[in-house]
Amino acid sequence: MPTFTALTTLNGQAAGERLGAAMEQLSPAPTGVGVFEVEDGSGLWEVGGYFTERPDETALALLAAAFDARAFTVSELPETDWVAHVRRELAPVRAGRFFVYGSHDADKVPEDCVPLLIEAAMAFGTGHHGTTLGCLRALDALIGQGVVAGRVADIGCGTAVLAMAAARVWDATVLASDIDAVAVEVAQANLAANGMEGRVTCLEAAGFDHPELAAHAPYDLIFANILKGPLVALAPDLAANLVPRGHAILSGLLNEQAANVAAVYAQNGINIVSDMQIGDWTTLLLRKPE
Repeated sequence: MPTFTALTTLNGQAAGERLGAAMEQLSPAPTGVGVFEVEDGSGLWEVGGYFTERPDETALALLAAAFDARAFTVSELPETDWVAHVRRELAPVRAGRFFVYGSHDADKVPEDCVPLLIEAAMAFGTGHHGTTLGCLRALDALIGQGVVAGRVADIGCGTAVLAMAAARVWDATVLASDIDAVAVEVAQANLAANGMEGRVTCLEAAGFDHPELAAHAPYDLIFANILKGPLVALAPDLAANLVPRGHAILSGLLNEQAANVAAVYAQNGINIVSDMQIGDWTTLLLRKPE
């Protein structure tokens, strides 16, 4: 079955969301519509849809004109078994003591590692992206320094790879939350695949807005691998939910965004310990003073 995409950009979130809603009324109808901020500081938002039939390009042109958007780019995607493709392309990842792999690479797991099985087809956080890799390396560095966390929160957990990594090395209470119900299901499936049922509590929540997250606060270590905007908004709550001398590992940041986010957290009483750049992405290790 062919798949077509139609993509455009325009100024402003509100306009983008209205255009996305209008796209859903097209005939033939899209199978999915997404509205995303372009993370380059331009203020542009990308609006795109997937179609199983070629979309009506005249209707798309009218929508673009109505919402003052750029002309839609329509493309036909090649028919590809994406799961098989990803499995071929993504090799296992070593991040210090951690080894992230898919089931197709189970025979490659070394003996001297903490293994984390994450299927490439499942949500965000396979360990290959510079943000997840940076978080794992930062965690590995903390462990190497003798840090022990008794309570850990993974905010915006995706596959829950970071939460599982913490639960592998510490006898800790670990909670993993995400705003996406599918991500929470994926996290639970990954725990089962790793034989870790009951070691991490998975929750659907925005930030710290869940009774169970509140019940276990404050935390010795908080992960937040999300994006700049949500990280900035999260700063006061993260500071309130972190113990004195506790650590936070933040990522999802483009290199040029890191200094601004570090400054916001400093204003909330959490100071930068170190940063790590991997490609275009930066991971911050922060510590709350005593």
